[in-house]
Amino acid sequence: MPLYDYRCEACDHEFEALVRGSAESVACPRCREIRSQRQLSVPAPAQTARGGLAMAAQPSGCGRPQCGGGMCAGLE
Repeated sequence: MPLYDYRCEACDHEFEALVRGSAESVACPRCREIRSQRQLSVPAPAQTARGGLAMAAQPSGCGRPQCGGGMCAGLE
C-alpha cells in the first residue's frame, strides 16, 4: 500500500495516509473533512539492515546543478 502526503483544504493540516485504492477518499485526522489534496513528496532513502543509509551506485538527479533540492530542474 502506498503512503501519500495530503493537505486538508478545510483546516490546512498536512498528514500522511495509506491508500488502498485510487478511488478511496481520505479524511483529515484533525477535522475529519474529506476535502484533501494529495501533495508531491520526495521518497525516503533506503536503509540497510544495520540502520544506515544505502549508498546509490550512480548519482541521483538529471545532472544539472539545480537538481537536488527536491524538484528536478528538467521539469520546469
